[in-house]
Amino acid sequence: MAAAMEHLLASLRAAAEPTRLRLLALAARGAFCVMEFTEILGQSQPRLSRHLKLLCDCGLLDRVREGANVWFALPTGEDGALARELVARLPGDDPILEADRRQAARVLAERARVASESFRQKGADWDEMRALELPAQAVEDALLAVFPPGPEGRLLDIGTGTGRVLELLAPRVRQALGVDASKAMLALARSRLSGPGFAHCAVRLADMYRLPLADRSFDTVVLQMVLHHAEDPAGAVLEATRVLAPGGRLLVIDLAPHNRTDLTGKLAHRWAGFADEAMQTMFRSAGLNGAEPSIIPGPLPVRIWPATHIAAAATAPSLERAH
Repeated sequence: MAAAMEHLLASLRAAAEPTRLRLLALAARGAFCVMEFTEILGQSQPRLSRHLKLLCDCGLLDRVREGANVWFALPTGEDGALARELVARLPGDDPILEADRRQAARVLAERARVASESFRQKGADWDEMRALELPAQAVEDALLAVFPPGPEGRLLDIGTGTGRVLELLAPRVRQALGVDASKAMLALARSRLSGPGFAHCAVRLADMYRLPLADRSFDTVVLQMVLHHAEDPAGAVLEATRVLAPGGRLLVIDLAPHNRTDLTGKLAHRWAGFADEAMQTMFRSAGLNGAEPSIIPGPLPVRIWPATHIAAAATAPSLERAH
């Protein structure tokens, strides 16, 4: 029997059990860890761990480790097609599944509360747009204006924070991934992306200078309010370009030059904005063609700098780094 047929049969056998179907239905809402699954389903951790292993082994669930935590979610893209089809066939009015959804909503609310309290206790304001009194709506409108209505291919949001960019652009892409170096930020992002319409979105822990992602694997990469915190902005742009497909687009949303020197200590800014020429120089060095930026007026000047990955880069030496 062909390997593809064997794999399909193994997947169907793995899913053919009530608890495992409930786990798939929950994972369609977003990523959960084992302890959250035990709280929602009221079953022991060893029992659920065995079910989760079977689902992961056959590819119906993805398993991503972040420090001491392991997160489980439906695979994105074509890899998750079978899992999403199985979930779509589950009866929406099933009382057990309805009870699971209610419990999941409570767990997600508690997760967001804990993450938010963590930020408040550390004295950090995770909503930087608000902290800087920037016109968030105008910035988002400008981003939507330069982003095709879609559906586009794969989107990567570097420094995703609370996941707002993924939430905003989710209807315009087929697959989206957000990465961030903060576990607390990712907890907030998972809560934001736990509702319907975000099954094709995922977040994971990653260093923006060493992305655990393949070369040329994304059609659009976004860096929003990230580079002014970066020790090495040019290095971050270069790594973003590495994972960008030839002909794909990089969108950098950040501050233009300003004189707010207090932000260095208050919000840990490393750079007082970026001049257009400085941004274009970083683009050229990374193999990108920069275009004219969009200008968003406000208390601090904001720009959206678009750039396109030069198609000829497909034949150039790989920029892939050791991971």
